Formats: sequence, structure tokens, C-alpha cells
Amino acid sequence: MTLACILGIAGPTVTNEELDLFREVQPWGFILFGRNIETPEQVRSLTDLLRGSVAHPEAPVLIDQEGGRVQRLKQPNWPTYPPARAFGAMRGSLEDRSRWARLNARLIAADLIDVGITVNCAPVADTPVAGAHDVIGDRAYAETPDEVAALARAAAEGFMAGGIIPVIKHIPGHGRALVDSHERLPRVAATEAELAAFDFAPFAALSDMPAAMTAHVVYESIDRKRPATTSRRVLGGYVRGIIGFNGLLISDDLSMKALDGDLGSRARAAQGAGCDVVLHCNGDMVEMRAVTAAVRPLKGASARRAAAALARRPRRVETVDIERARARLSAAIGRGVA
Repeated sequence: MTLACILGIAGPTVTNEELDLFREVQPWGFILFGRNIETPEQVRSLTDLLRGSVAHPEAPVLIDQEGGRVQRLKQPNWPTYPPARAFGAMRGSLEDRSRWARLNARLIAADLIDVGITVNCAPVADTPVAGAHDVIGDRAYAETPDEVAALARAAAEGFMAGGIIPVIKHIPGHGRALVDSHERLPRVAATEAELAAFDFAPFAALSDMPAAMTAHVVYESIDRKRPATTSRRVLGGYVRGIIGFNGLLISDDLSMKALDGDLGSRARAAQGAGCDVVLHCNGDMVEMRAVTAAVRPLKGASARRAAAALARRPRRVETVDIERARARLSAAIGRGVA
């Protein structure tokens, strides 16, 4: 039995208590953060140990390696990558900028595969509006939905070409939020028509992607009470319905302050609303036990979507001269990525 959750760990090594929990509950996957990262050799060992703790031999190991402010693999052992906005701000046609965004993602994929990471929680497909909180900011590729969709698709294709499953985020759109959902619950007052034309549009254009992460955002014109992560109206009616996303739906981190209730109730609410898999990131053992006690096994349509997402990983990755590609990209965007 595989449990429909993704779990983190507290430090750079897996403790015996963590291993015992993972062996007992069999989470679908794992996620790494900066606190878990030291050297390439250490991360390779860590990803091997995590996978070895569960029966599923291809258990995914996730990370947030967007570039810019959000990257967990850092100097001096890994390159520094530009934020998404660098590609929206480049001179040249959208087609040219898309090629550079794809190459950037292909380079990130090479770093991840090298240490046993198989899923990247990127690209960000949110479209920001003037006055919104900077939690998205330069993590967004551009300020128009069409550009965001094109550049995010290019990045997703670059990840997949390098053997990495992309997770588009934050579906159906976090760009209009006035507060940081890590700290407070954002409420968006835009009409359904405004949301569909602007916020939701990139996600509709990317509805064929293998996986997406939900937004802890209330869209008052759709559901005044619940954020997307725990709203059947949003996830069922819009994400699965109008947007047409049929891939694996992963909740954003259940421990974020945008959500209320205890961890068990959050997990049940997210899964009940339509999340295929719930995500818990901070590695707190008490919280992980609460989540794993509440969440249901991965089965039915959710299990099929999880298997389909993993099947999108190519068995043979696209060949690329990493050093030459890095030099070309650095020159193109006018800043170093090494």
C-alpha cells in the first residue's frame, strides 16, 4: 500500500525514526530542502536511502529548483541559475526566449538527475498583477498570460528532456495574491471572467503537463470559504473542468499558515477536495504522523494519474554539452549561471 503523501526530513541525514515511519506508512514520495543539502555525494546517498525505505523502486524525490530566490542546490557545489523573469525580460522574440528558458531547465535537470532527484516543483506558471505580494515576483516569467504559458512550457519541456518531471505551480493561479500564503491566507476578489482570462489562462494552456501544485488562495467569486487546495468547487469545477488539467494534482505544503485546522484535518480536506497527493515539507515528526494517520492510500484515478506522471520521464535523456550550453546561456542573458 502506498500512502498518498510526499514527506520531508529534518536534516541532511535520515534518522532511524524517520526511516521507521517511511517503512511503516510507505509515502508516495519525498521532498528535499536546503536543510537537507550538503554535497553532491551526500545528496546521492540521501536519495538512495529515501527510495530504499519504500517498496516502490521509482519513488519520486522532489525539490524546488526554480532559479533565482528559490533554489535548494546552491554554490559552491552547484551553479546559480537566473530567476524566471530573466527570460521574460530578455531581448528577442518569444520563440528565442523560449529556447533559452528550455536550455536553462535542461541544465537544471542535469544537476538534479546527477544526485537522484527526479521531480522539480517548477516552472511557476503564475501571472503577477501590479500591487501583488512579491512572494511570486520575479519567479514569474512575464506579466502576460501568453508569455508566461510559452516560457513555462519551454521550461517544462527542458526538464523532461533531461529526465525530470516538472510540477507547474500554483494552479489555478497565485499571481494576484496580496499576501504571502506561507504566512497568511490570500483572498482574491476578481470575477470569474477576470480569473479565467488572466490568472487561469496559462494553466489551461499547460493542461497537458504531468503534474501541478495547488494554490493556497481563496477565489471569492468561486468559493468564498475555502482556498483552492481544499475547495471542491475550485479543484473539481475549474482545475479539472474548465482548465482541463488531467495530470497529478499535488497540494502545496500543508504546514503553511494559509491553511487552518490541525494537520490531519488539512490533509483530509485537501484529499477530499481533489488533491491526488498531499505535501508536507518541514520534516516535523509529530506533524508527519498526524498527516500520515489522516491521509488515504493512493488508489483509483489518483493512482493512475501518479503512474502516468512518472511514466512521462524519458528513459533516454537528451544529450547536451553542459559546459558549452552554460557558457552560451550566460552570454545570452548577460549574467553568469556558473
